[in-house]
Amino acid sequence: MLQELVIKDFAIIEQTEIDFQSKMTVLTGETGAGKSIIIDALGLLAGGRGSVDFIRKGTNKACLQAQFVLPKDALTFNVLDDLGIDYEDETLILQRDLYRTGRNVCRINGVLVNLAALRKVGELLIDIHGQNEHQSLMHPETHLSLLDDYQKETQSDLAEYQNAYREYRKLKTALEKREANEKEWAQRLDILQFQLNEIESADLKPNEENELIEEKDQLDNYQEIHEALENSFQLLTSGNIDLIGQLGSSMDELGKVADYSSDLKNIYEKVSDSFYNLQDVSREISTQLDSMEWDDTRLDQIEQRLDLIHQLKRKYGDSVTQIIEYGQKIKQELNEMQDSEESTEEQEKEVEKAYQRALKLAQKLSQTRRQSAHQLEKAIHAQLSALYMDKAVFKVNFKENEKLTANGMDDVEFYIQTNPGESMGPLAKIASGGELSRIMLALKTIFSQKQGVTSIIFDEVDTGVSGRVAQAIAEKISQIAQNSQVLCISHLPQVAAIADHHYFISKKVIDGRTETSVKKLNGKGKVKEIARMLSGSEITELTLEHAEELIKMANQIKAKFDKQ
Repeated sequence: MLQELVIKDFAIIEQTEIDFQSKMTVLTGETGAGKSIIIDALGLLAGGRGSVDFIRKGTNKACLQAQFVLPKDALTFNVLDDLGIDYEDETLILQRDLYRTGRNVCRINGVLVNLAALRKVGELLIDIHGQNEHQSLMHPETHLSLLDDYQKETQSDLAEYQNAYREYRKLKTALEKREANEKEWAQRLDILQFQLNEIESADLKPNEENELIEEKDQLDNYQEIHEALENSFQLLTSGNIDLIGQLGSSMDELGKVADYSSDLKNIYEKVSDSFYNLQDVSREISTQLDSMEWDDTRLDQIEQRLDLIHQLKRKYGDSVTQIIEYGQKIKQELNEMQDSEESTEEQEKEVEKAYQRALKLAQKLSQTRRQSAHQLEKAIHAQLSALYMDKAVFKVNFKENEKLTANGMDDVEFYIQTNPGESMGPLAKIASGGELSRIMLALKTIFSQKQGVTSIIFDEVDTGVSGRVAQAIAEKISQIAQNSQVLCISHLPQVAAIADHHYFISKKVIDGRTETSVKKLNGKGKVKEIARMLSGSEITELTLEHAEELIKMANQIKAKFDKQ
């Protein structure tokens, strides 16, 4: 509910603050007094297009602010959470400043937001209807969602269908992506197969490169190694000095006295260890000499093998270990791709299965919608009859889509035939101004509870009607106000009489400047204003009595609404 509106330096309004209440509020006054300016201010706070022309002459900026109190289950809270805006006590403050430079500053609960965010919140708070601008009800693209919101059964079927549709689209998208990349897929498959064959045919061993380098070094230095081993063996076992023999004799001599002291025993053990170590070394040198053989073919094999490893390292890793690990990785990827390739047919079957399930649910949803549409048509006709359009025919026109969409298989648009014998056509195109006002009120009566908008604003939607139709429109607006806060600009005394709250808008010239003022009317003030609306500038006792009678009748009608 709109609780308070503050306007400063906006058009011909220097500054005004208006407190609003629940149910129906009417704004009346002479033409040009500034009634629509107040609606314009609310439109800008709801994210409407701004202009420097709105800024009061002689000032640098216009300031607009509105405070709303929201019901606990309002959809607005979800949007505020998405925008990261804090709120307390279900209170929301929208603010917008328009500067002559063209800059706009928008705030929600003190937080700076862009115009898109302000509009996203504003459209859930304020629904403005003018004589030629009926917003959501006049936009065919909204008709399907309005129909779906009309009955819970339709909402349930829609939710079930949308779950199935999302699953179908998920599978379908995966298949389409695969088909679109089929060439790349095949190329990748060939590349991986080639790489794996190259690595596996090499049959690499983890430490192979180091072993080959070591063996190559030995073959490259065969002569030097052989000479060193031969000389070492001769020095240890023959010549003028038999090193091992003399060390053995020394060990025998020390063994005779080793038991006489721990020091002698220690010396003996060291000499003994050296003797046996030299014996082992001598045998190993001998074995090396016996096993050494120059093999020119083997050297070529080693060099070729090392060259192969070098080439693989340039492609697949910095070491043999990395090459082996890369081979294992692409082998796994190749297996997965091959498995996936084999399951293409299965994937296509899954997509078809998901499609058939979604199609079946779409058909069920369509049937539910058509049943709901039939009931809606009767409900709208009842509302139109109350507005003296009982000959009008309202119809929900269905058109089946060739493809499934997120909302099913239906396109829906509201059609109407206003008079017998005339053609039936789209709601927004077929009706005249006065008829369109009544049709809009009939629709709004049905959907006002469904849409959850905080404040509904009617800007002279009663233009072009009078007499019993005017009375019917007044009653219909009042009926809508039982569920939503309604602000109404009107020139009809019947509408003003039935309003729960009445504001009079006037203008006057002060120091050569036109200024608009807002005054709340009660009691005699309301009677006098309705009398003015009945007769014009001259108010007589008769028109005052007529005004009082209208108010009395209006109170009786509202009492009936309260009992319903």
